[in-house]
Amino acid sequence: MNIRLDDQVAIVTGAGRGLGRTHALALAERGAKIVVNDLDGGNAESVVDEIRDAGGRAMPDDASVTDNVKIENMVEKAMHKWGRVDILVNNAGILRDKTFHKMSIDDFRTVIDVHLMGTVHCTKAVWNIMREQAYGRIVFTTSSTGLYGNFGQANYAAAKMAMIGLMNTLHLEGAKYNIRVNCLAPAAGTAMTEGLISAEAFNLLTPESVSPGVVFLVGPDAPSRKVLGAGGGSFAVYKGFETDGINLFPNKVSAEGVAEAWAAINDEKDMRELQGGFEQIGKFATKGAAKLGIDVS
Repeated sequence: MNIRLDDQVAIVTGAGRGLGRTHALALAERGAKIVVNDLDGGNAESVVDEIRDAGGRAMPDDASVTDNVKIENMVEKAMHKWGRVDILVNNAGILRDKTFHKMSIDDFRTVIDVHLMGTVHCTKAVWNIMREQAYGRIVFTTSSTGLYGNFGQANYAAAKMAMIGLMNTLHLEGAKYNIRVNCLAPAAGTAMTEGLISAEAFNLLTPESVSPGVVFLVGPDAPSRKVLGAGGGSFAVYKGFETDGINLFPNKVSAEGVAEAWAAINDEKDMRELQGGFEQIGKFATKGAAKLGIDVS
């Protein structure tokens, strides 16, 4: 398989350095035209120059992902220049690390605004375009911090786990329009992680070792609703499972009943990955109906 993106248009946010830069370069190498978005316009111009020097096509943009109007203008410029948008890689981010008891609400909100709302702004700006052209590939950047937690990063964790919920719903809403939505959970030595990991790990976890995962997630045969972990040449998929659980009808539906049945409720045997919120509702209704001898089909 040779993944090509010839004549496709890709927007990469936070693409002036680090992971965003290597994502942009990797997509350009596969033939995509790139909108290099970065709040630092000089960095964006530099990456555009790299792409053009290699024979690719690119344009810079310095809109903040927190500014919905400027993001809409960015997409309009891309449409005016190239006529379509096929790929969106939401990569822009910041850190405001502190333990929760020391963290200000402003620092919490700022991280949410950049990571979550910035992703929403960009995705909303391209969504109808992708629906109308019946094609789209979108990547959200989540994090192991969101999936598993990390000391001193409550704001970042909340924003990053929100990406999973956004992905799950947009996967469902975009499926009939051939819009595939995935998350990337990168582990990379960048300006955001410098000083937080050892020098040896920093040097191993290069941004270049992550970007092949992005190319795969935006390719013509990409999956959808996947969370791809990537770092140092390793790739893995995170899955959210739910235990099969038990029903406490008719006379044990109480806090004490939950406590007594906790081992069975928490038993991982027969647990599975649900495909939508109503699947859980259906499962619970079916279990309860079976205990009561009623039909809810």
